[in-house]
Amino acid sequence: MQWIAVGMGAALGAWLRWGLSLWLNVAGQALPLGTLAANWGGGFVIGFLVAFFEGHQGLPVEWRLFLITGFLGGLTTFSTFSAEAMLLLQRGNYLLAIAHSGLHLLGSVALCVAGFAVYRAVFA
Repeated sequence: MQWIAVGMGAALGAWLRWGLSLWLNVAGQALPLGTLAANWGGGFVIGFLVAFFEGHQGLPVEWRLFLITGFLGGLTTFSTFSAEAMLLLQRGNYLLAIAHSGLHLLGSVALCVAGFAVYRAVFA
């Protein structure tokens, strides 16, 4: 059952990431906002869920596998972020590549901390 939970979550997360890319990535746009939205949203939600599961350890492990490993694993993307950064570098957009990388890395971590803090502030 665990592999089904991971697989179903991953499919849903990947579909959402694809939808965000279709909706937010505009041709000729300097930064692909769909990938950024997926990583930032995933960062916030994983922080929130880590705090949630910390306080609900009696829940079946399949819920954590479905939501964190599957859904958020399918939603967030280090590989697409890396490819986008490489393309910016290849085009000579060095400052934009640095900004792009900083926004993804620092923003995702900051939003993960924020998600954890929001859960604690509201539910703890």
